[in-house]
Amino acid sequence: MKPYQSIAIAECGEPLLPIPDTLFAFVSPHPYEKVGAPYGKKSPFYLREGVLKRLTEAQAHLQQQHPGWRLQVFDAYRPIAVQQYMVDYTFQKVAHSKGLSLDCLTESQREAILELVYEFWAVPSRDPATPPPHSTGGAIDLTLVDETDREVDMGAPIDELSPRSYPDHFVTSDHLRDRSFHQHRQLLRSVMLSAGFQQHPNEWWHFCLGDQMWAWLTDQATGVETVARYGAIEVAEGQGKQGEWRK
Repeated sequence: MKPYQSIAIAECGEPLLPIPDTLFAFVSPHPYEKVGAPYGKKSPFYLREGVLKRLTEAQAHLQQQHPGWRLQVFDAYRPIAVQQYMVDYTFQKVAHSKGLSLDCLTESQREAILELVYEFWAVPSRDPATPPPHSTGGAIDLTLVDETDREVDMGAPIDELSPRSYPDHFVTSDHLRDRSFHQHRQLLRSVMLSAGFQQHPNEWWHFCLGDQMWAWLTDQATGVETVARYGAIEVAEGQGKQGEWRK
């Protein structure tokens, strides 16, 4: 159990809304769909109404500093079935990278892989009291693109299972290129935090608002007990089908 999962949830009933591609950039084709994640007719590019409003504010802050730059959405809403699929997929990928057979793993090997996977991935819990952040519509994975729609280099790809993913990994480096990575991460963090988001402690790309992680991080930062307002939510079948609202 992760620390933020102890936070109480007072569901506010806010709807999920599509993220407009007229404002934001997207990673396409979607990376999890490419590896077979079971979205069905549901779209990953949805957020709670209040989160989408704040995301728009964050982009406005970004463009005040860098005209023409945009936030690029890697992933947002994630059904719990997709969370389970991606945890299993990542577990298998890590095992294979270590030359290990899934059928012959020792208990200690299995625990070591799970520890690494769950350092970055949330547990695909179906307990209403402990929903994965992305299943709430309050979490988003994203990066930056410049005025030419080229991805800004952050020094490590989204979802990399290594210390390079930590937001401040490059802060002490003396190398100019590493310093640029840190500056880009700081820019992303500053515009997101200015709009009310909180950042995942282990991931430079993950930001949240209104979910349990956001409430826990807000509590840690302010000392004021905070309650989450978003629990797990399901998109109705047929809603959010890709292509219905995106060009």
